[in-house]
Amino acid sequence: MKTADKILHIIKKEGTVTAKQLAEQFSITTMGARQHLQSLEDDGLLKFYDVKVKVGRPTRHWTLTAQGHEHFVDRHSELTVQMIDAVETVFGSDGLKKIAEEREVQTLHAYQKALEGSSSLVDKLNILVELREKEGYMVELEAVDNGFLLIENHCPICRAATRCPALCQSELHIFQTLLKGQCTVERKDHIVSGQRRCTYQIRPTLTSQK
Repeated sequence: MKTADKILHIIKKEGTVTAKQLAEQFSITTMGARQHLQSLEDDGLLKFYDVKVKVGRPTRHWTLTAQGHEHFVDRHSELTVQMIDAVETVFGSDGLKKIAEEREVQTLHAYQKALEGSSSLVDKLNILVELREKEGYMVELEAVDNGFLLIENHCPICRAATRCPALCQSELHIFQTLLKGQCTVERKDHIVSGQRRCTYQIRPTLTSQK
């Protein structure tokens, strides 16, 4: 992977980085890191904002532009959207809804099979992280005070989900179905709504085991 791609990947997952943070990760000088960042800015992939500090110059934070986010979009997304348009044209909105429902059934079945033999909430979450990571969601699982936060830094079906919101709703429903009785699952952040990532707040029930 090229250095530029590595930088974009890091910022996609972290949200923002400074030149100093990037220099530490790549074992290069801060000036060298800044040059890489400025080059990506020139390409329209990054933008920055300055944060005031108590002493010294403001700290510059770099983040992805809309074009930078598009860098991660699946190359087949345009075809997928065209297919969704075609399905709706031929079969109507009810037909499109049925296809989204069938996708949910198939995905749920595949996930249930992968979770067979796992009983604890933590085990199930770790398996879900692996499954979603393989599907390109750039997943992280964080332990928080009231449970867990499942973070998806990328949505490989973003354009399709924007065109057909039922696809997004089905993903939330899949998580809720798989973990029913052990926790509640609530989506907090949503890429399709304009936020930089999707996050799911997972709160274990009193009877479940972490």
